[in-house]
Amino acid sequence: MPVFNAGSYIERCAPSLVNQSLGAGAYEVVYVDDGSTDDSAERLGRLAEAHAHVRVYRQENSGWPGKPRNVGIDRARGKYVQFVDQDDELSYEALERLYALAERNGSDIVLGKVHGTMQGPSNVFKRTVERCTAADAPLFESLTPHKMFRREFLREHGIRFPEGRVRLEDQLFMARTYVRAKTVSILGNYPCYRWNRREDGGNNSSRRITADDYYGHLGNVVEAIKEGTRPGDLQDRLLRRSYRVELLRPVSEPRVLRRTGKDLEEYFTTVRRMAMTSYPPGVREGLPAISRLRAELLVRGRLESLVELARRTERIRAHVEVDDMRWRNGKVVIRSRIGMVRGDGQPLTVVERGARLLLDPELLDGIEGAEGWEVPDPFSYAYGELVVHDSAGDHWWYPDGELTPSLEALGGGRHRVVVSGETVIDPSSLAGGEPMDPGAYQVWASAQLLGVGRRPRLTPTPGRGRIALGTVAVGAPARLVSPTWAGPGGQLRLAVGGSGRIGTTRRLLLRTAADHRLRHAVRELLRRLPRGASRNIRATVRQAERWMLR
Repeated sequence: MPVFNAGSYIERCAPSLVNQSLGAGAYEVVYVDDGSTDDSAERLGRLAEAHAHVRVYRQENSGWPGKPRNVGIDRARGKYVQFVDQDDELSYEALERLYALAERNGSDIVLGKVHGTMQGPSNVFKRTVERCTAADAPLFESLTPHKMFRREFLREHGIRFPEGRVRLEDQLFMARTYVRAKTVSILGNYPCYRWNRREDGGNNSSRRITADDYYGHLGNVVEAIKEGTRPGDLQDRLLRRSYRVELLRPVSEPRVLRRTGKDLEEYFTTVRRMAMTSYPPGVREGLPAISRLRAELLVRGRLESLVELARRTERIRAHVEVDDMRWRNGKVVIRSRIGMVRGDGQPLTVVERGARLLLDPELLDGIEGAEGWEVPDPFSYAYGELVVHDSAGDHWWYPDGELTPSLEALGGGRHRVVVSGETVIDPSSLAGGEPMDPGAYQVWASAQLLGVGRRPRLTPTPGRGRIALGTVAVGAPARLVSPTWAGPGGQLRLAVGGSGRIGTTRRLLLRTAADHRLRHAVRELLRRLPRGASRNIRATVRQAERWMLR
């Protein structure tokens, strides 16, 4: 762990590091203090005195995490190294599980499921994967270094973090490791790493960076991928992530709509130059329709067209339809369909013109250089799924079942691209093979179609009403699960109770606790009560809620 002026965050994180289930005799915790000017050195000293497996090294300030991480690699004595930042935490069994997975497969890198306030859903961690590589898994969608690495693998290839104030140093390090790793494992069934957003915003650098500076560093990431791969399909696929996410970002919504004048011109000129000199043509050719159109407009130098395309694309929304929902053998089975609609509420379409498919002419009408934009593959990068959010633990879980892309005819040669299918939520095994903990869970939809990605709430289909499901006891020992439509837009939520005796009162309490409207009404009532009475009622409600959920 690199440390710089961490203050009280040292004590917040330390218990998760020094008390791992692996056992203190099986691992060490190496802190590298990068010239802290607060009381971090004293705090670390007390930790080292209290725990024999904690070692602390101090150095002059280097200004960035790269050098202290390299010192940690050099000083480490273990077979594997796991990087942790000073604001974050490890789950109790993280090292034990990651180590077992690494040893079982001879892994060079092990990715542990990330959760917390800095991490949204990532289907990299959808399932546990014993063995994979960058060629057959979307590893480049996870570019933070908070992973476990075989130390000899890093030494053998001379892979180190860039030192000094280097932007995208994490991406550069991960690019070098991914293209050389022969075996990568992914632990998706246990949340290992809690990535926390600091209350003071201390995770993020406040130093202003210019377009040339940032994209100069991105160029190093691109070159690292090229150095580790041969020209061709694999290299293009690995480069596509940085093209889509970093390079096109300044000419996509919302950035291109917020910047103006000289600032916008500077970013446009910089990314255009890089698009034309750093990336092989196959990278942009493999992008989905709207992303590929942005890439074409960028190369042609059509900034005004990019701005207008962004303005229209920003208004595209996902349209979710719940065709059916029912209980089946103790599981919630949902049949759903997701498409995209333009800002005017009409479907986003592709249109047949002879043997060609063209991107929605009404979306592109009047945008110079976008006329007659062809869609060679309407299913390029198309996917959809439902995800379940445990907001209390900031966990995202992936039920069984993926939504399959297809074309739906709308008449007159017009089609909409949709993803549809059946999703099965099993409360007895959703949480990485374990039962869902007591609490309330939200169900979201996620879709990527024609280069537009959206993650809407799963709500009832407009005009069809809500499909009502009863409260059911599932699993052994049995626990109550109550699906309800609540919260913003009537989002699908699952209220899960604890195991125990199940009766009418318990069912009623669970159903009541899951009702968003009732909870809102109770909060409004409590606000109006005298302070003393409100406090007593709140305490009673909390006791009842704990009894109900546990």
